Order: sequence, then structure tokens, then C-alpha cells
Amino acid sequence: MAKKRRPQPRAAAVQIKDAEVPVVGAREPCPCGSGRRYKACHGREAAHAVTELVRRPFEGLPGECDWVALRELVPAATAELPLKGGLPEDVPSVTLATVLPMAWPALRRDNGAVLLGLQNDTSSGDISRDLADTLQRALTTEPGHPVAAGRAPADGPRLQDLLDPDAPFEPTVHTGFEFWVENAENATADVAASLERANAAAIPTARIPGLEGAYWCEAPEKNHLRWVTAHPEEQLLDALARLHAAGTSSLGEGTRLVGSFRAHGLVVPVWDLPSSMGADEVTAPAAAFGERLAKALASDAPLTAEERRARGGLTNRQITLS
Repeated sequence: MAKKRRPQPRAAAVQIKDAEVPVVGAREPCPCGSGRRYKACHGREAAHAVTELVRRPFEGLPGECDWVALRELVPAATAELPLKGGLPEDVPSVTLATVLPMAWPALRRDNGAVLLGLQNDTSSGDISRDLADTLQRALTTEPGHPVAAGRAPADGPRLQDLLDPDAPFEPTVHTGFEFWVENAENATADVAASLERANAAAIPTARIPGLEGAYWCEAPEKNHLRWVTAHPEEQLLDALARLHAAGTSSLGEGTRLVGSFRAHGLVVPVWDLPSSMGADEVTAPAAAFGERLAKALASDAPLTAEERRARGGLTNRQITLS
């Protein structure tokens, strides 16, 4: 016969506030007085706070759609990051970069400027908090050194706490990674070879002007337009279904809406384009589609049978990246 477990003391036995609970060994009694081991009490809560996934980590930042695009779609791009209250005196600039050499989380240049890498693995479920922690450490790193990976405290600031909310987010897409080094034309042979390898692997990409989150890219067999949107998912899928059923979801001859994916809480419709259609050629059709989409989003009429079938097809072709 199994031995009965002793009833655990209820939460009323807590003797100190959560914020005052010190971290102890996982198997030691929790100092809150509950009688449970730390890992099953406040330790579990602390671990959950660190690992809980934040569905939209860039929500509230200017240019949320472009943040997602630079995180998931764009090989080589940079964007200046103005800080609340201005930059420290010894930091001439803070620049977001899609990726840095050796996948460094951040780099402090010899002149004190900071480069913050976006396409890195993070230690928690909140990319914004992890990036903010890396940024804070980069601001005080000795010039001329990279910033090592670290674990952000569960109650640490997020990017939304550090960046100027009134400053526009204006990414610059590059053809290569020369922004890694100052005066790339004078790089050593080893650095030049490393840049050459990285540049060879980068997919040609361009930002569509005037359309937040819209990026053209060149692929071996066909080109693509991938457009990160901030519209609510269900409303967006309804609107895309209306356009698809009406035959107006394409971007012109030889193009077609092939589906969408989710990334960091946002939906990203994707179009196939002919190999002959470059970024300049897709700009006007994309802007025209944006106008059609706005009208479809404004409709609250029930979907017709044909529109429901179109919606089902779009939903079946949807994948999640993050």
C-alpha cells in the first residue's frame, strides 16, 4: 500500500515577500516557509519567468514589423538605435545589426560605438529582455572587445524600456557584411576572406520603400516578396481570403500569393515572383495590393463559401517560424 503524502502547508504560511526570497539550492527547503523544496516553489516561479515565451517581443517598438523582418528574413542590415535620455558620452552610436562575426551578441568598436546583434540564440523566452541585457553590458564593455552571451535577469529591462519610443526605426539593407569592420577596404587578408565567405552566402534582399515590413529577395528559381504585417491574424486571413477568391491577391502577371507564416506573433504573407521581377518592379504592385488589402480589412461581411475555401487553403499553407 502506497504511503500517503503529508499535506503541504498552504500559501498562508509564507513568511516573507516574493521579492525578498533569496535563491538557494534547488533541493533545499524554500526560504518562504512553504515547506516545499525551492525548485518546486519559488524556484519554479523564477524559472518560469525566465523561460516563458513572449509571443510578440518587439510589440510597442517603432517599426515592429521591420524588427521581425531583420530577425527572420534579412541577411545583412543595420539600423541606428537612439536611447532614452541619449547616449553615454563615450558611446558615439548604437547600431542594430542582423548578425555579427562569430555570432557575437554585441561588439564594442575601438571608437566606443556599439553594434548589437539581432539574429542570435537567446537564453530566455523574451528576446527583447535578452537584447536589452546585452545592450546594457555592451555600453560598459571595454572598447575593441565583443560582448559574451549571458542570461538576462527575469526582472531586467526590455528594449521598450531602453530605446527612444519617438525615434523612427529605419533599417538599411546591405549587399554584404562590410559593416562588420571599419574601413573594410583596408581589412587584413583573413578578415577579407571571412567577409567574402559571408557575402557569398547572403541572399540578395531589398526593402520595399514606403511599406513597413515588406522585403523582396532573390532566390535561385524564383524571387519572393515577404511582407511582415501587424494586422490581427484572423482579420488578416479573412481579408486575404476575400482578395484571393476575387482573383486580386497577386502582384501582377506571373506572381501569386502562395501562403504565409507566423514570426514573433505576426503574420507574413509570401508571394512568388518571376525571376525577372526585381525590387523596383514589385514596389508599385505591392503598394496597390496594400490599398486593396486595406479595403478588404475594413469589410465585416461574412465570408462566402468560395472565400471560406480560399481561407482554408491559406491556413493549410501557413507555418510558424518562431
